Amino acid sequence: MAASEHPNGPARREPPPKRVRSRQERRDLWYPYILIAPTMITLVIVGLVPFTFAIFISFHEMTYLNMGGFAGVDNYSKLLGDSRFWHSLLISFIFVAIAVPIEFALGLVGALVLSQFVRLRSFVIPALFIPTMMAPIVVALAWKIMLAGSWGLLSYNVLERFGILDETSAFASPDLALFALIFVDIWEWTPFMTLAFFAGIQSLPANPYRAAVVDGANALQRFFRLTLPMMTPLFAVIGLLRLIDAFKVFDTIFLLTGGGPGTATESVSVLGYKLVFEFWEIGRASALAVVVWILFFIFCNVFYQIAQKKLKAF
Repeated sequence: MAASEHPNGPARREPPPKRVRSRQERRDLWYPYILIAPTMITLVIVGLVPFTFAIFISFHEMTYLNMGGFAGVDNYSKLLGDSRFWHSLLISFIFVAIAVPIEFALGLVGALVLSQFVRLRSFVIPALFIPTMMAPIVVALAWKIMLAGSWGLLSYNVLERFGILDETSAFASPDLALFALIFVDIWEWTPFMTLAFFAGIQSLPANPYRAAVVDGANALQRFFRLTLPMMTPLFAVIGLLRLIDAFKVFDTIFLLTGGGPGTATESVSVLGYKLVFEFWEIGRASALAVVVWILFFIFCNVFYQIAQKKLKAF
């Protein structure tokens, strides 16, 4: 019987029998997890396990790969009390604060220009891949020659002509070395931003623009009322990825200046390298990695909340 009479009340319905999943349904349920399992296992092995070990090392005394006793927060207190760490953090922030906005603006302008000139795309788009595809060592050597003192193509013909430099490389000047590195980063990554924004513009629906033209909206109004709001999710994702990548830049700085002259271009990544391979302070270097991760975690969470609530990007 589907229902039974209760002596003190109305009929009570029996619960339906539990449905047993077939073998095919169970297989379909686990199939997505099986597909992503190799990637997740790889990420755990090459990412989570080393980082967990780095956290463990940061609480111990370790030099020259010899594990010492438990140090508590001594490595963190030494790191946070070191003016060199705060200087490297400032260098990284300056690098990001100047390079990324310029790359973002130039990339957006380039994408808008590229979307208007159809005839140039077959030539410009392949050319834009060249700087981003070049190996860091090639980029460093090219700009080392371009900005070399007294005979570099740009140093001799531009900087010395205007009295900015005098028979020295831009990378050897304490006042210009950081800005020279920022210039190289802008040259390398602006084409990537242009291509990413161009792809986003090409994927926008055409109907809102047609309706806006019918309503009499000009190009500037269409850009601010349609293009920017619809491109906001892409802006948020590309901007966040570029901010993270620019903050941890190492290869360009290490190959061109090595953090010098002095500590004028010593970013957090370069300082971490020196702590490990020059000073052999493994414990303090691990503490540096943990502190930078905490900063990134806080920043990414704040960025996500703002992008989600204010910009509706996620």
